[in-house]
Amino acid sequence: MCGRWHRIGFCSRKKFNPVPHVNYFKNFGTAHIRVKASPNPPEEGEKETPFFDIEFVGARKESYQRDSRKPKVQPGTLDDDQKRRDFTINALAISLNKKDYGKLVDPFNGVQHLEEKIIITPLEPEQTFSDDPLRMMRAIRFATQLNFNIASETLLAITEQAERIKIISRERITDELNKIILSVKPSIGFGLLYKTGLLKIIFPKMVALAGAEYVDGYGHKDNFYHTLQVLDNVAKYSTDLWLRWAAILHDIAKPATKRFEEGHGWTFHGHEVVGGRMVPKIFNEMKLPGNEKMRFVKKLVELHLRPISLTKENITDSAIRRLLFDAGEDFDALMTLCEADITSKNKYKVKRYLENFKLVRERCKEVEEKDQIRSWQPPIDGLEIMQIFNLAPSKPVGILKDSLKDAILDGAIENNRDAALEFLQNKAKEIGVI
Repeated sequence: MCGRWHRIGFCSRKKFNPVPHVNYFKNFGTAHIRVKASPNPPEEGEKETPFFDIEFVGARKESYQRDSRKPKVQPGTLDDDQKRRDFTINALAISLNKKDYGKLVDPFNGVQHLEEKIIITPLEPEQTFSDDPLRMMRAIRFATQLNFNIASETLLAITEQAERIKIISRERITDELNKIILSVKPSIGFGLLYKTGLLKIIFPKMVALAGAEYVDGYGHKDNFYHTLQVLDNVAKYSTDLWLRWAAILHDIAKPATKRFEEGHGWTFHGHEVVGGRMVPKIFNEMKLPGNEKMRFVKKLVELHLRPISLTKENITDSAIRRLLFDAGEDFDALMTLCEADITSKNKYKVKRYLENFKLVRERCKEVEEKDQIRSWQPPIDGLEIMQIFNLAPSKPVGILKDSLKDAILDGAIENNRDAALEFLQNKAKEIGVI
């Protein structure tokens, strides 16, 4: 061995051809090299040789200030280094020394805890989580991804230290949350976040869904646990993070729209519309992207009740066309969310609802094959409307454009240019444009 971390990086790079550049990070006591898996160029038709990132970290010990998770790093022993690890299952080491090459160094019984499927800290959990509060999120994430249990004293420490999560950046919190959401059964992680009080701090709008209220014998379901079931249902069929976020947010506005109507019970009128308006703000607060990913989630939240209305009898082609037009390329994702939204414990109800949605899919397929609505564009767009009627961007342009769209979707006129021009001329006279 060459000694300390910078010597290790320097000596190790000579083992590769060509010799890579070594990057040193003195503040953190690490060295990094990037090497190709093979020095030979790829054969014709083969993929480019991948790179490997190799990081060298010397044994170190750390000290923390209470208002920061960034440690002050000092050289230390292997014992110091293993003590600073987050969990015992991550505090294992293999000796590379000649005298005991390959020996497992496991001072905290990490192998046993792997076998027992348990998450526990090497030192007192209060100290471990106080030093770096993000470890609380990591504990829950590991438990969710690996289907491990968190030791009772470790879980209690998370509950007691929950407020410390406030010193962690929103980006780091959301990164861990997304990993929980992408797990096989994300409800495990959300249940632990809720139980420990972390969820109330990092995502209070979701906690507001919890609980059921009863008045005059009328009650409503607990929308928090309903949401978790919908999320798990979506997770069975899709690995898409943003479809899973749509599941999380589909009922997010129910607390804001909840009303009790005498003789009828609880209502949540318009929660899909209000929920859609909440999505951009939530994405901004959570430091999630404000691009097409956010717009996708917003669209699904706004539309998630629409397919239900199409399960009724005598639904017109016009209603089908409007759903296809509004959902566009996200129609299949929307239907997956709607089917996941069926959480009744009555298996006969579930069967009936799923059969109804199957009929909706079939009806939509028929209309789509006939009208090509999902890829549909009106034969005359807003720019051409302005040119035809010599208009600047204004309210009349919007009226003409929307009226044309509605007329075609409602089947009032054929979807062609001649019919559109005739309709626009008549509509323009009606609103006083000509």
